[in-house]
Amino acid sequence: MAREITRGAFLKGAAAAGLGLAAGLAPAVAQTAPLIKRRIPKSGEEIVAVGLGTAQTFGDAVEGEGFEARKAVIRALIAGGGSVIDTAPTYRRAEEVVGRALAELQMRDKAFLSTKISTTGEAAGIAHHRESVANLRSERIDLEHVHNLRDTETHLRTLRRLKDAGRIRYIGVTTSFDPAHERMVETMTRHELDWIQVNYALDSRNVENRILPLARDKGIAVMINVPFGRDRLFSKVRGKPLPEWAAEFDATTWAQIFLKFVVAHPAVTVVIPGTNRAAHMADNLGAARGRLPDSGHIRRMIGLIESV
Repeated sequence: MAREITRGAFLKGAAAAGLGLAAGLAPAVAQTAPLIKRRIPKSGEEIVAVGLGTAQTFGDAVEGEGFEARKAVIRALIAGGGSVIDTAPTYRRAEEVVGRALAELQMRDKAFLSTKISTTGEAAGIAHHRESVANLRSERIDLEHVHNLRDTETHLRTLRRLKDAGRIRYIGVTTSFDPAHERMVETMTRHELDWIQVNYALDSRNVENRILPLARDKGIAVMINVPFGRDRLFSKVRGKPLPEWAAEFDATTWAQIFLKFVVAHPAVTVVIPGTNRAAHMADNLGAARGRLPDSGHIRRMIGLIESV
């Protein structure tokens, strides 16, 4: 929750000071521009390039106002044109929250659900899948990953069987840890994957070296987690005005700058920032509209973050 508090306080202060919203900088057309969509290479299916992660923002809100707030986030995602929701059975009770919210909103058919197997052993992996199906209230999962490359060979066999049986549409693997990048490259090379999920942010760019180029070469879709570096990026720019050149790629908040940096990479399919506030979800979706930064903007963005 620390990231959300930091961002919420930042946006409130920035709005009061006229810093964070950059009113008038970006052309009004950017707010109504078509959503940026990316194709899933293995199928050609298109999805909006900004979705929703639930790892640290959904798992403790199964009832009351907390649940209603998370349901409002999902409503904002889908009403805004997005679809991708990423979760896992190890994110406390996040799957339950997502499943119940989609059921109450009657929006399951509009969501692209991504979850994971995060355990060891074939039987335990099958149990995780069944748990996800029950929690998400969905007999068919859009995407299921092996979480953090845990017992990868075993679980990929399970996921392939489930995909062949029509219970999963896509399969993949994830890691959020730079030391695991070599194993990720090996797995991508040896196996036929539809997706990978990795961490990537303006101040955490190691996946640019090998993983993102390999994904593009092999036609593997890429889901990006932790695009704000948890709270690192917001902390670095706290109290700083939005640079005027942000208007050149239609970014009107710091969150949109950080997300547009990620989406601008040609290998990235979707980025999944987490939030528990509908207003933040709508702000995040703004990064999927208008222009994207070019190479010159990217250099400026990196230089700015490295200087603070």
